[in-house]
Amino acid sequence: MTKSSENPDLTPLIRLVHHRWNIPVIAELYRLSGAKFVTLVNHLGVSRASLSASLEDLIDLGLVRRNTGHGHPMRPEYVLTEAGRDIGAQCLALTRVVRQGDETDLVFRKWTLPLIAVIGDRTRRFNELRACLEAATPRAIALGLKALQLQRWARRTLIDEYPPAAGYELVGRGHRVLAHVDGLY
Repeated sequence: MTKSSENPDLTPLIRLVHHRWNIPVIAELYRLSGAKFVTLVNHLGVSRASLSASLEDLIDLGLVRRNTGHGHPMRPEYVLTEAGRDIGAQCLALTRVVRQGDETDLVFRKWTLPLIAVIGDRTRRFNELRACLEAATPRAIALGLKALQLQRWARRTLIDEYPPAAGYELVGRGHRVLAHVDGLY
């Protein structure tokens, strides 16, 4: 049974996805074994301001550190900490899965990955999702579910209870993304 099929503490995942570029930055630092600021800007196509915000956030989370010391100009400015390396492979795999379908905009929105983690391998009602994602507004959850349905990562089904209710379950690529999300928290 995966973490997603229970009611896990999603706080680490929510903190990780707070900035849109956090996961791609970790993936690139993992792939390159560290990198300079300008290299990250060029490889990711991110603005300098967004990259600075993500790097500061990742440093605060203890996943990235500045490379200490002076030395060779080829020395990377930023490297992953041990905790960052622990999730680096999952971040890299996740970015590769979504690049294949050009779905990066969806997957790196603030609430997409937490929604996928909460839905997991079950069918979840809206109120269950809302209870697990207390920090998310109902509107954010509804928009996230709608976007997942439009990309065919999730579907809305009828739960045969009294009274009948709508439920949400992952399908297709949603399951492939879930396999990589479980390793992030």
